[in-house]
Amino acid sequence: MSTPHLFRVNLPVAEIETAASFYAELLGQPGMRVSGGRHYFRCGDVTLAVYSPKGDGDPREPRPNWDHVYFAVDDLDEVYRRAQKLGGLSTHVGDGRLPMGEIATRPWGERSFYLSDPFGNPLCFVDSKTLFTGRPS
Repeated sequence: MSTPHLFRVNLPVAEIETAASFYAELLGQPGMRVSGGRHYFRCGDVTLAVYSPKGDGDPREPRPNWDHVYFAVDDLDEVYRRAQKLGGLSTHVGDGRLPMGEIATRPWGERSFYLSDPFGNPLCFVDSKTLFTGRPS
């Protein structure tokens, strides 16, 4: 039996233009509009899809994800600089009494920071050299 592979993650947004602009700046890539309410960003083997029901004519209201979507990046400091300009860095204090909106090495060894997009979707960016996967290395 083959193992399933995650290929797309949807993030609900209220306004597609704002979302496309925010994620293009944060991720350092323009992405691609695939419909009136969907804009895709390639993130390795997985596509991040920002989705506005209104933009696609769907009769429902978007609600933010309840937990973080995690991104592994090679240059955490550069992504952090972009996040600072965009706003939305977390103001919470997390495990180990570390500020979540600042780059820090978390108790489990990941170097990361946390933020939310303009629609309340929680995000985390992790230095790819420090990923904790729960598997032996």
